[in-house]
Amino acid sequence: MRRYILTITCPDRVGIVAAVTGLIAGHGGSVLEAAQHGDLDTGRFFLRIEVVADSLPSGFGPDQLRAAFDPVAREFDMAWHLSDTDVPKRLILFASTEDHCVADILYRHRSGELDCDIPVVISNHEDLRGLVEWHGVHFRCVPTPSGDPVAKAKAFGEMGRVVEHERPDVIVLARYMQILPADFCASWPGRIINIHHSFLPSFAGARPYHQAYERGVKLIGATCHYVTAELDEGPIIEQDTRRIDHGDSVDELRRVGRDVERTVLARGLRWHLEDRVLLNGNRTVVFP
Repeated sequence: MRRYILTITCPDRVGIVAAVTGLIAGHGGSVLEAAQHGDLDTGRFFLRIEVVADSLPSGFGPDQLRAAFDPVAREFDMAWHLSDTDVPKRLILFASTEDHCVADILYRHRSGELDCDIPVVISNHEDLRGLVEWHGVHFRCVPTPSGDPVAKAKAFGEMGRVVEHERPDVIVLARYMQILPADFCASWPGRIINIHHSFLPSFAGARPYHQAYERGVKLIGATCHYVTAELDEGPIIEQDTRRIDHGDSVDELRRVGRDVERTVLARGLRWHLEDRVLLNGNRTVVFP
């Protein structure tokens, strides 16, 4: 069923929902799903509405709905976005050598669980070429030499040109073991998703399973978050944990952790593709 998904962030005040739903109803639109949240601390209001496309008059498509909605948006000082479920979002994967997150996303895409287009996977190693190309997705290797800032900057420049050409709606770091330059992050705010193999803010940075093992933790987890210039500090979308005990080795922690990483990344990515995640400063509002 084709739907138009409207997401809104604005200062909280009386009459927002009435104005939005009144406009939709005034054009004969049927609301399939609606969710809202008012943040008392920031005074911000968040709204997500799905409109059944066929309930609107013939010829009244997304462009007409945007034009009709614009006066309401200006009246309430809204930051808003309207998407069409008949237009799949575009997704680019960044990867290194570990395959579990890449394989999971490609499988979910192939099976139809993730409704998106994946034009390319970019990696700094050749290891995953066979896996990616087996799924019918273009693979591009862009090495990022360590210890050579000039060569690394050149590599990220090449990746940036590929991304600009493909114009993705979202970039996913599927265990991409490189730190993105600050200007790269700034070019795609709220559109780069990372899976960190730790329950942030604990054990940020490298080798989190070794850090967790050394601390003797009883829970390990994974965190799906948006990427900012500050390492592992971006707004969190989704997290999960698994219980472990004193007898588990680092390798066992990594095995259990990989399972958590796959599911957490898949959930967070799906919610992003379905416009269920709205930014609230360095936090998120998620309508799962």
